[in-house]
Amino acid sequence: MKQIDLEVKVKKLIEVDGLKFKDLNGNGKLDPYEDWRLSPEERAKDLVSKMTLDEKVGMMMITTQNMGKSLEDKSKTSHNGILNEEYRDSKSSIFADQKEYGNSYTVEKLHMRHFILRENHSEVDIAEWVNAMNEVAEGTRLGIPVLIASNSRNENAERTFGMNDAVGVFSTWPGTLGLAAAALGDIKNGGDAGIISDFAKYARREWAATGIRKGYMYMMDTPTDPRWQRTYGTFGEGVNLICDITKRLILGFQGEELGEDSIALTMKHFPGGGARENGFDPHYEEGQFNVYKTPGSLEKYHLPPFQVAVDYNTSSIMPYYSIPSEDKSSPQEYKGEVMPFENVGFAFNKYFIDELLRKKMGFKGYINSDSGIIDNMDWGVKHLSKEDKAALAINTGVDIIADTNEVFWIKKAVEEGKISEERIDEANVRLLIEMFKLGLFDSKTYVDPEVAKETIADKESWDRAYEAHQKSVVVLKNKDVFPFKKNSKIYVEGLHKDPKMALNYENEARDILKDYQGLELVDKPEDADVILVLIYPKSGNYFSATLGLLELALCENKTNTALDGTKYQETTVSNIGRVPELREIANNNGSKLVISVNTVMPWLFDSIEPLADGLVAHFETLIKAQIDVFSGKASPSGLLPLTLPASEKVIAVDENGECVSRNDVPGYDKDLYMPEGMHYAYRDELGNEYKYGFGLTY
Repeated sequence: MKQIDLEVKVKKLIEVDGLKFKDLNGNGKLDPYEDWRLSPEERAKDLVSKMTLDEKVGMMMITTQNMGKSLEDKSKTSHNGILNEEYRDSKSSIFADQKEYGNSYTVEKLHMRHFILRENHSEVDIAEWVNAMNEVAEGTRLGIPVLIASNSRNENAERTFGMNDAVGVFSTWPGTLGLAAAALGDIKNGGDAGIISDFAKYARREWAATGIRKGYMYMMDTPTDPRWQRTYGTFGEGVNLICDITKRLILGFQGEELGEDSIALTMKHFPGGGARENGFDPHYEEGQFNVYKTPGSLEKYHLPPFQVAVDYNTSSIMPYYSIPSEDKSSPQEYKGEVMPFENVGFAFNKYFIDELLRKKMGFKGYINSDSGIIDNMDWGVKHLSKEDKAALAINTGVDIIADTNEVFWIKKAVEEGKISEERIDEANVRLLIEMFKLGLFDSKTYVDPEVAKETIADKESWDRAYEAHQKSVVVLKNKDVFPFKKNSKIYVEGLHKDPKMALNYENEARDILKDYQGLELVDKPEDADVILVLIYPKSGNYFSATLGLLELALCENKTNTALDGTKYQETTVSNIGRVPELREIANNNGSKLVISVNTVMPWLFDSIEPLADGLVAHFETLIKAQIDVFSGKASPSGLLPLTLPASEKVIAVDENGECVSRNDVPGYDKDLYMPEGMHYAYRDELGNEYKYGFGLTY
């Protein structure tokens, strides 16, 4: 048998049968869990048999940890400033209000081994931090390494806590909706969704090089309610496409089997978070229910991507916070059997986790709860103590509880007989099997920061990402404006909810156009052949409810009605009145008006489409890549991953909370349930319908 590479920083290597092994518990002999020749299952079971209860419960929680690089006071750091050792008596977040301990204390005293990295540091800093965390872990009694997780890091976006925590360090692709738009275009042109496979391949290399080995990704939810603010993190509404993407992501990040070069995926949010009640999200109380008005919608539209995730052995699955609403839903069936709806969130829901996901769908991995189910997003179980909530989740089938360090609640529940030690052992074996398969106990404990730097700098991945940006542009309307005529004079303005951000986008576009071959930048709209308006709307926040329904119109100071009946003002785009002004200037000067909208939600385009000669949807697409398409340097190929609603009428909600279009059905099928004479998708002045899969080319 061939020797594998091993590196230790605290413990020693021992030699057995002419081979070297890590003596992780320092007893001078080879224990089964230290023997890399054995299976991950054998090693995990042996290690669990040696662990104390404190070590086991520490394994079953994952919390956010920050680097020492974030601290100004370097006296609160260690390992040359890379580890954060600061203690705070109270750290309040959307997920929990708890004490915050330093990196070393959390590893050594709380016995935790799973951590979420949300910061946006360089790849070298990440690699050094992971190494330092593992050095501390190696020095503990059993030498159990750490496993670092992160939300996605490879999509372009404005940074958003809990969603796009980190942006711009790793190769930067369009948003997930943009990847879907690009894939749809390639499929229409006779290819396949291979761009997703490429994305996963390059991202996996980068993650592995930095030592981040677990991805809280991706959202396999089918967004069926247009007002769901988290739509921008999905791959659009096409169920078949989501299923194909799920398969490609698993094969690209994990491989056929989880191994030493894999990134373990935690796919979310089972059984699908898109069936919202009028857009409200279960991060807050108003959105605590999943509502299934349409018979068969759960099985037809929401579960299929998760069956693919199960079939291709995703390492972990994350259930959503929400409660399946029995009162407001039609009966839902799975393979002919009616699903019982219990009035508790999915992480506490025995039928959905144990019966449906494990037994009926065949899931073999582990269940990772969403963040904050013990402290805040504990829908249906708020009356229980934290100890009892932890016990209920674990007994339901949750193996690791997210974004808390309150390990004592699990320990107390075990000591009081509310959770059996057998169940604790089962969860630990599942969690440790993943770590053994990833090679974290052996050759993959430590990474080389220089290799991380070289990997991130690899031009090939950035070039492929840029090509995806070009392919993600969706041309919706073209009245003799695309491609721009050679040497056209271009004037550009940016619009955003935040005027400062609008100016940033505008300046970025101007800098690009100054040196763009074949186009000329002008400073006044009156001097332009083409007036280009870049619009970046913003609406809502998935951590808090809007006063009324989430706004999808492109508007400023629009008067809306709150849920309590009071009036309030809503803005999604500041200075949106500038668009008709620019239309008038274009009319007076015989120029063209082009509007490009960051379509991270299914915005209502009825106020701007009639004003535009050229209308474009993109999805966190780089401005330069957009201009490549406008100018004809790249041919447009992207197709809409979402159906855009015709008007406020087709998403209107009555006084009883009933939406005129079905919240649990994708846009492309909403017409099956619309009142007679109403059509869901927007139709422009040229007769084009902005439905899933639509896009023009030239």
